[in-house]
Amino acid sequence: MATVAGRLSGGWLLDAGARAIAAGLPARAAERVGELVGALAAGFAQGLNGGDHRRSRPAVDSRIGLWICDPDGTVADANQAFADLVGRPLAQIIGRPLCLSDAEWETVAQVAEGTVDHLRAHRTWRRPDGTQVRADVLVLRGGATAGGKARVVGLVERADGRTRPTLLTDHDALTGVLDRAALFDALAADPDTLIGLCYLDLDGFKAVNDTLGNEGGDIVLRAVARRLDDELARDGHVVARTGGDEFAVLVHGATGDPERDLDELQRVAHRVLAIVRRPVRIGGHRIAVTASAGVVRRDPGRRQGAELMRAASTTLSRAKKAGRDRVAVFDPDLHHRDVSRFAMTARMPQALADGEFSLEYQPLVRLADGTLVGVEALARWTLPNGERVSPDRFVPLAEETGMIVPLGRWVLAEACRQSAEWLRAGVPPLLMSVNLAAKQVDDSGLVDAVTRALTENGLPPQTLQLELTESEVMDPSTGTRATLEALAGFGVRLAIDDFGTGYSNLAYLRSLPVHALKLAGPFVTGALNPAGDSSVDVEITSMLVGLAHALGLTVTAESVETPEQAAQLLELGCDLGQGWLYSPAVGPGEVPGLVGRPLGVS
Repeated sequence: MATVAGRLSGGWLLDAGARAIAAGLPARAAERVGELVGALAAGFAQGLNGGDHRRSRPAVDSRIGLWICDPDGTVADANQAFADLVGRPLAQIIGRPLCLSDAEWETVAQVAEGTVDHLRAHRTWRRPDGTQVRADVLVLRGGATAGGKARVVGLVERADGRTRPTLLTDHDALTGVLDRAALFDALAADPDTLIGLCYLDLDGFKAVNDTLGNEGGDIVLRAVARRLDDELARDGHVVARTGGDEFAVLVHGATGDPERDLDELQRVAHRVLAIVRRPVRIGGHRIAVTASAGVVRRDPGRRQGAELMRAASTTLSRAKKAGRDRVAVFDPDLHHRDVSRFAMTARMPQALADGEFSLEYQPLVRLADGTLVGVEALARWTLPNGERVSPDRFVPLAEETGMIVPLGRWVLAEACRQSAEWLRAGVPPLLMSVNLAAKQVDDSGLVDAVTRALTENGLPPQTLQLELTESEVMDPSTGTRATLEALAGFGVRLAIDDFGTGYSNLAYLRSLPVHALKLAGPFVTGALNPAGDSSVDVEITSMLVGLAHALGLTVTAESVETPEQAAQLLELGCDLGQGWLYSPAVGPGEVPGLVGRPLGVS
């Protein structure tokens, strides 16, 4: 008995079941190991307690506490070591519910039901005298009761002097490593040895699940977690699964030298990627996965807990965007930019609902006489504090997140409403040009939204022009053509914006129901470039204008800034001009004042 007790005190039994299961044994073999260890624990508990919990128990010099729990949560048996640890007499423990919260018991119940092989955790017990004690806990499935339901066996070893998370439910049920909540607990503990955080995400893991099914994906996740935990824990590092296919490693071993610590943090991160890279065997297959990682060095007093995680998350995003199987190091400037982008993205839907968006209108002018013939509607975002967000910032974000669809519908409706208001005020009919993004063209409700905006405002369809970029309309494999034909069939004008910046399928262009081309700004500014030879730009512009006219299209030149450019473009055959020569984008109240007088004439 002394020999067995000594091995238990050394932690052998605490690790035996977990190590056997983690070794990748077949399911039935792992189950048998669990049953064996559970039976050994139950028998040992009974032996320590004299075989019957109703008999008096001798004092036992063991650091291993044991308890056996019935399926209803009642303690069927326990040893004196457990009673000493929690500071209560055995008589107040046996026959009473185990002192766990509902959430904790739900996790333990999973072990009893067999849905979880074992539970390895850390917990803090509060004693009746107000003191607290921390302990390592291993929960296994034990023998069955008379009713045939399984009991659970808990093995508890005191963990004084170690910084550990304190909830019994702090381990991820699938992989056995710490979960997200426990990771935050560990970050909050803030040990002096912590260097920083390595946050990683498996590359293209969806393909693993799609190919192998969720069961195969779970096998890969367990294997990755086991390897990371087994190999990194030796050096004092802590592994956690934060959700899905994401893991975090708390890297310890701080020296106080920022450069040395950052080097160590990156070394561990590359080691992590190498561990993940090793193939996982599933049946007769070798499944290879990679990971990308973001690393953040802890900055004492300024970057703690949730802030450290946010910094690691944005850094990981940079690593993913840069490609697979690589490490990105935290950059405070890039982090600030990313945080601003995320905040802007999150705020955008409410900003649209709160009326923070508005439209300005830039004139479209006939080059021959400077007459205003239309305007282009341009979205503007003004924050409640008066600060204006540049379209160069919010439009790409809206396109990335899909917010461009509701924003674009609002722009369309507001532009048509404003056109109708100008008409009611006696302004001659103006062409209203509205930009469409690729996601809007793919939106099945676009045609209905356009027809509704025109009909509700009583506008003739030909007064609306929709602008699409060259890349959005030139791919014959997309469903763009059907949408364009439906819009053109209703009478709406269609224009290709920034024409000449991409590869044009000219044969396909000829068959599209397009009415206008807008020459990209670089052609216009290059056509009269005083710093260099503009002959090439002039030839290209002349060719594009001739092509458009041959196809029966009108041509608008963007970015017209000088009278010389306007004259040259008119000579080349351009029909309309747009740019600062005529007017910047203006509010709706200023447009009527631009009607009836030549623009761009000093």
